[in-house]
Amino acid sequence: MANTTSHKVRKAQIRALIAAERHELADLLDALRDDQWNEPSLCVGWRVREVVAHMSMGFRLSLAATMGELAKARGNLHRMTDRLARRDAAAHSTAELSAFLRDGAHHPWTPPVGGFAAALGHDVVHGLDITVALGLDRRVPQDRLRVLLAGIQPSGLRFFGVDMDGVRLCAEDLDWSYGSGSPVRGTAQDLLLLAFGRRLPPGRLRGEAGARFTAA
Repeated sequence: MANTTSHKVRKAQIRALIAAERHELADLLDALRDDQWNEPSLCVGWRVREVVAHMSMGFRLSLAATMGELAKARGNLHRMTDRLARRDAAAHSTAELSAFLRDGAHHPWTPPVGGFAAALGHDVVHGLDITVALGLDRRVPQDRLRVLLAGIQPSGLRFFGVDMDGVRLCAEDLDWSYGSGSPVRGTAQDLLLLAFGRRLPPGRLRGEAGARFTAA
């Protein structure tokens, strides 16, 4: 019984972090200029508006509709999400796109693997895809970062194509490190982006191996 209760408390805590993240991002998006919505994000090939459209896809599509879209994409999840992000980014105003995120703050959607911690990661990382690309100095609260950094595993790194061979990630703003080898230092949220396969803008990482994870 104690383990079950602890699990329920943990799940409730993470869902509260998800709701807070979505509300804060929606507020930030409401304040963007029109031209910023058309700027490229850290998601290759997507502007800010495509990223935001993608973030709310799980709130707006039923399971049946999602499976239908996946069938149209011949089972290719990446092809499906790319097509839907582009379609919905064109079909909705920026005000509608940010409202989808706010209105879905408490939506129970989770990715196919990883539960609510993965849903939190989805929101935080895509939020950083936007703010880092735009040069906005938004700091993700450490309680959210700690949940996500604790969940980094070799399988996830492989999924995102991250080569951690001979590298140790060392956060400069909290007590966290991962891996072994030549240190790559940066803020915790920048290292989280790295672990999710993003190439960071120049100057954000320190250490000889940092160039491996920096955009040209």
